[in-house]
Formats: sequence, C-alpha cells, structure tokens
Amino acid sequence: MGSLGTGEILVIVLIIVVLFGAKKIPELMRGLGSGIKEFKKAASIEEPEAKKESDSNSSK
Repeated sequence: MGSLGTGEILVIVLIIVVLFGAKKIPELMRGLGSGIKEFKKAASIEEPEAKKESDSNSSK
C-alpha cells in the first residue's frame, strides 16, 4: 500500500462534505484542533512526572 494520491484525497474530502455538510466542517475542525491541543497539554504535563518517577527508581 502506497501513499495517498490527489484523486484519493479528493474522494475522501468529497465523502466528508457529503456526510457532514459544508457548514459543519469548520466546527468539526475546531473541535479536532482543541482536542489535539488538550492532548499535547496533558502529555507535556505527564512527561516530567514520569521522568521524576524513573529517576527515583533508577537511584534505588
């Protein structure tokens, strides 16, 4: 399986427009963007805590 070409991308976009409607797509993208932002924020908060735990376990 190779990468997606222009034709395949256009078909996917067309299916999304038909399923959700052109007016809903910006709202869906905003929701997706805020979800990704929250995930990155949570991951960056958890990363230092996990590093502290691994440092304390390796010193034992």
